[in-house]
Amino acid sequence: MTTSMAKLQETYNQQGYLSALPILDETELREARHAFSELEKEFGEEYTQYSLHNVHLQYQWVMGLAKHPRVLQVVQAILGPDVILLDSRFICKYPTLNPATAKSDIITVSSEKEEVKPDRLPYVAWHQDMRYWGISGGPVLSVWLALDDSVKENGALQVIPGSHCSGVLPHHLATRPGNMLSVNQEIPEDLVEAEDAVFCPLLAGQMSIHDGLLVHASDPNTSQRRRCGFVIRYVPTCAYPIQDPDRPRKFHATMLASGTDQFNNFSNKSQ
Repeated sequence: MTTSMAKLQETYNQQGYLSALPILDETELREARHAFSELEKEFGEEYTQYSLHNVHLQYQWVMGLAKHPRVLQVVQAILGPDVILLDSRFICKYPTLNPATAKSDIITVSSEKEEVKPDRLPYVAWHQDMRYWGISGGPVLSVWLALDDSVKENGALQVIPGSHCSGVLPHHLATRPGNMLSVNQEIPEDLVEAEDAVFCPLLAGQMSIHDGLLVHASDPNTSQRRRCGFVIRYVPTCAYPIQDPDRPRKFHATMLASGTDQFNNFSNKSQ
């Protein structure tokens, strides 16, 4: 491991995340954005907002992102040489506010032409990925690979540095409407040290990574700019799925991303 990679690993272990890591060059970014725009045309924005799940199995260009050498170089520095690609999903926060009324108490959702309150805009509540993933025996590492610039105004990732050291925290049903998490859960407010939160802004083509136990969230997109990213989850091959009665999980899209697999803990896996 190079000195720079060793330093990244040290920072990641201490803070639970890394941000603004350069991945895609201009050509790669342009090609990925064009390919995603074709999916938007085919399926529509309501679908591409959150429903492009594990499409690395269908589209070679998506697989190319999931196995991009610069992505895997960082992932291997954290997890070791033998890595399983666990899951992937595109997540897009599209502009929803009418510019003329975006700052008022009652705002217009331009796509639907109806009035809603600001606190109903899509957001992601404070949570930990490991609360949902049903994985043991090793860490889960999540990647956000930015297809668009990700800034505070369009709902960039927020994290609580070092919170991955606290173990799995309790989660309960979110009371605020608009939570994009499929199980609509959140960490209770009194357990979130929100005053320590930091934003992780990204330029398009950069990525952030975070540990599955890191407490993180993202606010609504109140800008006129889309915020789209490719989320990829990786685990070391020693990790294994567990039975979670609260949320049974099946991992149909796993595959060996790098190295070798001596454990065979995931049944549906291909090179």
